[in-house]
Amino acid sequence: MNKTLPALPGKAPALPPGAFEIGYTAQDGAQHRVPLAGAAVVRFADTQPARRIRTRKGQRHLPGRWWSATDGRHIGYESWLERDQLMWLDWDRAVTGTASQPFRLRWTTEEGEPRSHVPDYFAERGGGPPVVVDCRPADRRGPRDLAAFEATRRACGLVGWEYRLVGAPDPIATANLR
Repeated sequence: MNKTLPALPGKAPALPPGAFEIGYTAQDGAQHRVPLAGAAVVRFADTQPARRIRTRKGQRHLPGRWWSATDGRHIGYESWLERDQLMWLDWDRAVTGTASQPFRLRWTTEEGEPRSHVPDYFAERGGGPPVVVDCRPADRRGPRDLAAFEATRRACGLVGWEYRLVGAPDPIATANLR
């Protein structure tokens, strides 16, 4: 059954199960929400992060900003795992632009629950499809996270983007890259 669920007061209508929507923030701060197919033409490397990387005393991860030679600017990361993946994206000659926290993917589950997920990176590549990257250690992927990663994989496949769910890269190769 393909039905649209009623919206909560002050919220946008829920998407029918199986449909995806992308929310992103332009450089001028304007908020945009487009159907998944409409996101294929957005240059996410030129947008603001869809959500802020927050820091607080006592947190387990170490956020920061990496200077990207590819982009000529700092790009945010939420953990050292994300930093290491960002270094590899910056090293990849096919990558022409990178965005951290590029967009918010929205969908409704088959059970009618509205969900959203913000991937860690969007990398534009010359001569190939863009790649969306989520970074999470294998031992920290719970059922709710895995469902979000699977929905992101499906959405990327529908629009022709590559999707990568990555864990820790090879420590020796990464040390050499640094």
